[in-house]
Amino acid sequence: MSTASQRFGWYLALLQLLFTLCWTVYAIYLPKLAAGAGLPHGAIILLLMADQAVFTICDFLTGIAADKVTRVLGRLGRWVAGITVLSCAAFLALPFAAAAGAPAFLALTLLWTVTSSALRAPPLMLLGKYAAKPAIPLLSSLAMLGYGLAGAVSPYLGVVLRDIDPRWPFALSSIALVLTTLGMITAERRLAAAREPEPPVRAFGTFSASAAAFALAMIVLALGYQLHFALQSAPLYLRFAKAPDLQWLMPVFWIGFNIAMFPASIITKRVGGYAMMAAAGLIGALAIVLTHLASGIAPLIAAQFVCGAAWGAILMSAFTVAFAIGANGGEGRMSGLLFSALALATLARMASVATGFGAEPALQWVPTLFWAMAGAALIYLVPGGDNRAIAR
Repeated sequence: MSTASQRFGWYLALLQLLFTLCWTVYAIYLPKLAAGAGLPHGAIILLLMADQAVFTICDFLTGIAADKVTRVLGRLGRWVAGITVLSCAAFLALPFAAAAGAPAFLALTLLWTVTSSALRAPPLMLLGKYAAKPAIPLLSSLAMLGYGLAGAVSPYLGVVLRDIDPRWPFALSSIALVLTTLGMITAERRLAAAREPEPPVRAFGTFSASAAAFALAMIVLALGYQLHFALQSAPLYLRFAKAPDLQWLMPVFWIGFNIAMFPASIITKRVGGYAMMAAAGLIGALAIVLTHLASGIAPLIAAQFVCGAAWGAILMSAFTVAFAIGANGGEGRMSGLLFSALALATLARMASVATGFGAEPALQWVPTLFWAMAGAALIYLVPGGDNRAIAR
């Protein structure tokens, strides 16, 4: 692995960390801002669902645009940096827009959501475009480390920021994200210059059957993760702990996520992305069962750690599969499709909460069923050509 590729992996970790923290700050303060804008409390879940619906569409479209920009202009960094400046300006203005009324607040929220898609798929596609294929699993782990760290600190942020004026967190997170994004121009140039020559392969064309199967599998896996972690983890912990303890217990999932990605990347390099996704899905399904059968806090913590480890292995290997399917021109489109699948799963989880379906007792076994089904189905894709391309 080249030094430039490794540095870019750490850079993406920082970028994903700051971007995810911006979203966390937004979610923490949204009830207060919506009330200040004159919106009813019931509109909050609808706003969050609208955000995910926008991500579902825009992530895929920005992925396609990223492919075109790199093909026509040769560089993506300036394009991403320019859109991010606009996005962060809208984000920074949200606390001020709330005082101006609902129309201004909603318009800025939409602008921020649409433009922030530039920081989801496009930066990640650069790994698939320029990094050597054997290095992609480890680099994907580095990139997702920022996402995992943000997930781990989110419970603490909810407590720490509760009584702080929202203008400060919005301003500081926006400035930090803009300054970090400006570094992509140099980082991309160095990554492209250090690109290792590879054997020529066919150019990326239209979507294949494997791309459709991969997208469907990711939707099912992501929905299983959403239903288990977001809806079931807290109630499971509250069987043995008190509400104030959740800020210490909820990050266990993300600790497992962050730790497992790196050894999983070594396995993925050897056996391929589909094999890793399948194994992690089946292991994660068993771990979810154990969370429900746990007889005390210690076994529950251990099972949650394994659940997080499984999701980390799934998400890391999913990027390696996406880059292999979209090799030579479709890296942005496939990474955009992956992010769209994640957003769609989040939207479905929020819809289940809004409709009351999320409280149904039968739903507790759905995450296990989804992960087991997807893991078993992915076994049939292991011998595929895309998988061999990752493992070589």
